Amino acid sequence: MQGPIDGKALIAMGFEPGNWFGKVIPIARKAQATGASEAELRALIARYAPQPMPPAMPLQAAGARVHHMNIRVESPDEQDNVDKVGWHMQHLMRVPTVVAGAVMPDACVAGMQPGTIPVGGVIAAENAIHPGMHSADICCSMAVTMFGEGADPTAILDAGMALSHFGGGGRARGKQIKPPADVLERFGANPLLRAMQSAPIEHFATQGDGNHFFYVGRVASTGRIALVTHHGSRKPGAMLYKTGMELAEKTRRDLSPETPAHNAWIVADSPDGEAYWDALQSIRAWTKANHYAIHDLVVEALGLKREERFWNEHNFVFRKSDGLFYHAKGATPAYPDFAADTNGLTLIPLNMAEPVLIARGRNAASGLGFAPHGAGRNYSRTAYMRQNAGKTVDEMIAEQTKGIDARFFCGVPDASELPGAYKSAAQVRRQIDDFGLAEVVDTIEPIGSIMAGDWQVNAPWRKKRAAKGT
Repeated sequence: MQGPIDGKALIAMGFEPGNWFGKVIPIARKAQATGASEAELRALIARYAPQPMPPAMPLQAAGARVHHMNIRVESPDEQDNVDKVGWHMQHLMRVPTVVAGAVMPDACVAGMQPGTIPVGGVIAAENAIHPGMHSADICCSMAVTMFGEGADPTAILDAGMALSHFGGGGRARGKQIKPPADVLERFGANPLLRAMQSAPIEHFATQGDGNHFFYVGRVASTGRIALVTHHGSRKPGAMLYKTGMELAEKTRRDLSPETPAHNAWIVADSPDGEAYWDALQSIRAWTKANHYAIHDLVVEALGLKREERFWNEHNFVFRKSDGLFYHAKGATPAYPDFAADTNGLTLIPLNMAEPVLIARGRNAASGLGFAPHGAGRNYSRTAYMRQNAGKTVDEMIAEQTKGIDARFFCGVPDASELPGAYKSAAQVRRQIDDFGLAEVVDTIEPIGSIMAGDWQVNAPWRKKRAAKGT
């Protein structure tokens, strides 16, 4: 080869130009100076050349993959929702990585874009993690602590109002609670999480808003008082989700531009996929600790005796022994040993005025080994409020929370989260049994519940806007 190797020489050798030229040219020149032959130089340079992209993956043919509908319409109000859920699933099954899908009895629409995974949807994918299928609320989950004699439900609810944290943002400085050291170490070791400095601390021991709750009830079989919490990974999970969607979009553009952006994926066995999978497990560890931090604040404040506790996620990605990645968007794992820390039981909430179900999974093939995560909606929040336009919020609360101690953390009720906004609890429970998805082995009967309430009414940004008269 005549002259020192440069970009023109590499192109002449048949290599595609790119940023990698800057890295390989000094290496090739050094080898050239030591007398490497042209064949040896070509082999050396080829080791640094980007691998050619595989052929684009088209959408699967409509109807090529089927999904299971473990849901039955029992009233006219449900038909539109179920039809839309089925329509979204039909689009979802065309995504190139998708192998199987299922819908739970509590399913409801979660977005307008075709192929948006419904709440209550499960998707099995091959060598792919779809961030859009677990959504920003990664690892939304349930946790229960059961107490010994002397536990006072009202005192526990009072402690929840004082010690938990609902609404936007995290705990204020001076009131923050540090996560366990091993959890923070996991964040520091993961390339996708280590940039998070304050969020894992600020948002620790917080519960957010929406349908998340701090629930106190009585275990039907034993009479023990129990605390149940429902929430996800807060800002750390939302930040990882954003990163995941950015990584997935790169894959989509390269491998499957036909696939809608909300169904993009990360190749599971790629470096990005391995880092993302590890990050998901770290977020899971943070979320589990987040639940129990709140429980333990109550235990310590009231001097309670902690007798039993367990937890489970219902908004996550699971990998089964078949090697597939199961994306559960609001669906409870119901197959054996779904996690190393499972005791075989899971929690399925319904609404603040109904029991929390303690269930054992039946690993139903039609459910891909999953069960419902609660009682979903037939209507949007806005539609539900329109239906009750003639009632005051106080009237709605009195009707729908009769017999329980219903509280709203911010002091302003959120009527869109009252029991009437959700599907019939009895119906969901009946269909769990009819479709053979899980066995209800016990219940936690409601005594009282705390939800965030309409915290945005008095949010700082709203107060500033009001002060400006806008």
